[in-house]
Amino acid sequence: MDSKASAVWKGSLKDGSGEISSASGVLSSAAYTFATRFEGRPGTNPEELIAAAHAGCFSMALSAQLGGAGFTPDHVSTTATVTLAQVEGGFAVTKVHLDCSARVPGADQAAFDTAAGNAKAGCPISKLLNAEITLDAVLES
Repeated sequence: MDSKASAVWKGSLKDGSGEISSASGVLSSAAYTFATRFEGRPGTNPEELIAAAHAGCFSMALSAQLGGAGFTPDHVSTTATVTLAQVEGGFAVTKVHLDCSARVPGADQAAFDTAAGNAKAGCPISKLLNAEITLDAVLES
């Protein structure tokens, strides 16, 4: 199973601009610049896309873990916060924090915590990232 996306950058780092597209067409020439990446300006950036991928992957992984334990979630809602920091030698994604809440009929806290921990460790995007990954998972009643 392969997924593809592409990026084109034109110009210098600070004054240039780029476009990101995905083979599915969900992203089509989405603009990004130095300002959207490093100065908090509106628009996307690679780290935001990693956050979206990690949130989606974790939510699916948690659903799978819960299913394996005999539970079907009503919903799993996850927000990923990706931190880009300057480190020796340049910039790096240094950590990701996952905030998750889920409504899971019949699940107790222990079963939910086990499923969430397994999902965090087993999610393919978690495995991809060489960063500290933390999790706050709330089982809704």
